[in-house]
Amino acid sequence: MRNQNEPVLSSYLHAKGRKLGLPIAGNFELTARCNFNCPMCYVHLSSEEVDRRGQELSAAQWIELAHQAKEAGMVFLLLTGGEPFVRKDFFEIYDACREMGLVISINSNASLLKGEILERLLDNPPFRMNISLYGASADTYRRMCGLPVFDEVVASIKKLKQAGVEVRLNLTMTPYNQSDLEKIHALSVELDVPVRAANYMYPAVRVDEHVDADKSRLSAEASVECAVRWDKLRFSEEEFQSRALAYRHMTLNDVKECPAEWDEGMTCRAGTTSFWVCWDGKMRPCGLMSSPEADLNEMNFNDAWNLIKQKTREIRMPSQCTSCVKRNVCGVCAAICQAETGSTEKVPVYVCAQTDAMIAQMSSEVKEEHHEAE
Repeated sequence: MRNQNEPVLSSYLHAKGRKLGLPIAGNFELTARCNFNCPMCYVHLSSEEVDRRGQELSAAQWIELAHQAKEAGMVFLLLTGGEPFVRKDFFEIYDACREMGLVISINSNASLLKGEILERLLDNPPFRMNISLYGASADTYRRMCGLPVFDEVVASIKKLKQAGVEVRLNLTMTPYNQSDLEKIHALSVELDVPVRAANYMYPAVRVDEHVDADKSRLSAEASVECAVRWDKLRFSEEEFQSRALAYRHMTLNDVKECPAEWDEGMTCRAGTTSFWVCWDGKMRPCGLMSSPEADLNEMNFNDAWNLIKQKTREIRMPSQCTSCVKRNVCGVCAAICQAETGSTEKVPVYVCAQTDAMIAQMSSEVKEEHHEAE
């Protein structure tokens, strides 16, 4: 299924790659370290914890991995973290990958995009910058991230835009920023930057497998209230009513973050045309999954990719999910099942509650004249 917001060329390449088993898109998680300390982060580790758990791949190792992946078919590369710009050797990795002709996007919190770092980036800009926006004020940033750097982040976004760099904002709705949604939308309009918003937050099981996700995320009902508020901001009244009706009839089919098709196995591109390499060299289908994995410290890229493809084909979703009448308005995937329950084959109760609440809330928003038109 093609994402309507995705360039046609990307959809075409992924479709061809799926038939041929090629790794069209790669994600390099350069580090688990970050200058922020967000309580809900799924990957953030301290420098001490990184040293205890393993060792980040060196710049030379990342560059060699990029060479091997490109030879195997990789076209698109996302550099992410943690915060990738905390690495002193970031530009050694980035410049080498740019010289290979790869189409590079970068995930960042934008707080370090200033001075020499910003100058070097603008001298050789990426295809796109994906900026995580955590709120609409210094106070929200202080509560959520530990640093009151909202103004600095906005200044960096403006400089990127002025330089002609494509920018997209990523927003996750949390207990810390739920009161900022209207201001965030107004800011995106002012800056003329699109926002990809999510009201689902993964449990931080990669940081602590025993984590209590409910301590740092909204309840299912509260997350739906935020999602509906956001839809009312970004859609016209007519568009919102059409969307509400689609939820009522459970026919929306655009709630998944990744391009997806429903079947009993992996429903997205992870492990079929895309892959994720964690900071310590472990390849996985998706960065939000803990397994399957292949260790690139022990095998070359092709062997790791072939193993991940094989293991991905063996993944199965819960039969209750694949046969559910609500599947078109539910964002569940194998990664969510695994993160919520420890298994791709168990039903994630939190997501079921979100889906039920969203159907109920959106159905209640349908106006009388639209009821009559049904």
